[in-house]
Formats: sequence, C-alpha cells, structure tokens
Amino acid sequence: MTKVRIGIVGSRFQAECIAGAVKAMPEEGEVVAVASPTEGHAAGFAKRHGIPRAYTDYRELLRDPRVELISITAPNRLHAQITIDAAKAGKHVVCEKPLCLTMEEADAMIDACRTAGVLLLYAEELFFAPKYLKAKQLADEGAFGRVHLVKQSEKHSGPHAPWFWDVEQSGGGAVMDLGCHGIAFCWWFLGKPKVKSVYSHMATQVHHARTQGDDEAVTIIEFEGGAIGMVESSWNRPGGMDDCIEVFGDKGQTYADMLMGNALPTYSEIGFGYAVEKAETTRGWTYPVFEEHWNYGFPQEMRHFARCVRGQETTISDGQTGRVVQEVLYAAYASAGLGRKVMLPFRPAGIAKPIDLWKMPERARTTL
Repeated sequence: MTKVRIGIVGSRFQAECIAGAVKAMPEEGEVVAVASPTEGHAAGFAKRHGIPRAYTDYRELLRDPRVELISITAPNRLHAQITIDAAKAGKHVVCEKPLCLTMEEADAMIDACRTAGVLLLYAEELFFAPKYLKAKQLADEGAFGRVHLVKQSEKHSGPHAPWFWDVEQSGGGAVMDLGCHGIAFCWWFLGKPKVKSVYSHMATQVHHARTQGDDEAVTIIEFEGGAIGMVESSWNRPGGMDDCIEVFGDKGQTYADMLMGNALPTYSEIGFGYAVEKAETTRGWTYPVFEEHWNYGFPQEMRHFARCVRGQETTISDGQTGRVVQEVLYAAYASAGLGRKVMLPFRPAGIAKPIDLWKMPERARTTL
C-alpha cells in the first residue's frame, strides 16, 4: 500500500499528537504539509517534524496536489468551513472533536463530503485506546453479561490553547472539550444504540475569570434498551490527565485507568522535562508515562484512517458519529439550562453554539 499523504491544519498540541502518531505508523502515512495562520508557527512545526511544506493559509495547503487527507486541529468554529473547502478540493478529512458547533454545520459537512466522494472521518481516539478497546472486546464476548452502565471521566487543569476558553470559538466549556469524548465512548461501547434522553448538570466552579463556559459537569445518557452512560468532565483537576472508565453488567464489571497503569511513580526535588499531558510541574511526586500517544490511541486511529482512505478498512468513526455526539451536546447544554431531562431527537432552531442552550434555555423550547 502506498503511503497516504497527510496535511495538518493547525500547529498546537493536537497537531503535535497527529504528527507523532503518523511517525509511529510510517508504513501507512506521512505528513507532507502543515498550515497555520500564526506567524512562524507552520514553519517551526515543519522544521521540528521534518515536514517539507509549510503554509500560512489552509487554502494553499488544499491546493497542494500531494496532499490526499487533511487533519483539522483548528478551533471548533472553523471545522465546518475547512471541511467543506477540503471536500470541494477533493481531499479526505479527519476532523478533531467536536465535529463542529451546530447541527446545521454537521449536516453541511456530511453532505459536502458525500457529494465530493471523499471520507469525513471523526477523530475519536478513545475508540482506539488499548485499555478501552480491550474492555469493549471483553464486553462483546459476554464477559459482563448485559452491560447496563458505562462511565467515562476525563479531568485535568484546563485546555492547552487560549481559544478553548472563548465560547465564541469553542462553542462551550468542558463538555464541548472533554464530554464529547465520553458521549462518543459510551455510545460506541454499547454498540451505537439510539439515544433516548440526556440529563446534565453544569457549573463554572473555578475559572470564572477565564471563561463563560462550564468547567465542571456530569452528564447522564439513557440509551434504547435501558443502558445508561455517565460522563464526568472537569477542567478543575490539577496534576495531569485523569481519564478512566468503569463498566458494569449483570455478570461482571471492569475498570480501566488510561494512563496510571503505564506511569512511573516518581519523586524529584529538581524536576525534569515532561511527565504527562496537563502536568504543570515535575517537582515532587509526579507520574510520568511512556508511550503516551499509544496509550491514547492516536497512532492506531491514524493507521485506521489511512487504511480507510486506501479502501482496506471500513471506518468505525465518521461524520455521522460526530453528528450523534453533536445532538447529545445540544441536549446536554439544554438540560443544564432547563434543569430537566431532554428527550431525543432534539433539534432546536437558530442555535449559534451549544452553550447558548445553557445560558438562554428558552431557546431549547423552539425546535425544528
């Protein structure tokens, strides 16, 4: 199989993850271009990763005939337009979570890629995280009997880039940033059943000065068949990434901590270079991890997407996956605003971004 030639749109933390993931699967793909509008970022990123072409405008990257697949790591508000432009240019698309800001954008992205005959792939790495994938394999083999509760939590000290704090660019807070992972995970783990209802409690507990968004939330999802998903999202946990799952069935259960089982409990009075994502210091007790990208599932995800482009695999995470998550995000913010459970399908009209349904709950009462 010839390597899939990839262009990255963006140059911050997630772009670094994608570049590292592709380097870990050199037989499947290679990054041939990067684009970032911030002065010097694309050139610096290209130099660090040995990428031959750097652009300041993603549209220049889309005109590059060498690029077959683009990976979008830009702010959420830009996902839809970049995807639509890429489809028109004949490029396959990997879009980072969440898919976009609105249901209308989700539909437009899916339609544009379908019309152009290109793939729209939704980057949900939890589907590929080794521990979580093993838990699903056990569940699918019947190890836990009928699974009735799946819990996922992601907690850390806050996002990498300033734009996440700005709800105009991100569309919301911790639920948009972290909750989208848990929503997708619970749905996927249970076999992608229909979502019946969503209940969410959100608050801004710590970061009032930095954001209008939620920095802490618990979201409960009821699926057809009776199983429940519970998603905990927080920007208020210092010390590094905390990502865990719990699975309960009538015949058994399992627990998985994505990173701690691969960490080295370490004490240093001096400190050192890097421990784990979101760890602000390496002095004192820390938990440096090894093979961090592999533990997250990024190389496995990009290998799968490359093979999808070559027609060797059928995607397990596409635009429709992102659309399911988007509708649940709508319902979660609406539920937090209304103070009650929201039934699906749920398609409120005239929404600019999901957080508006929390801040202005009257908008949740006007549906299409």
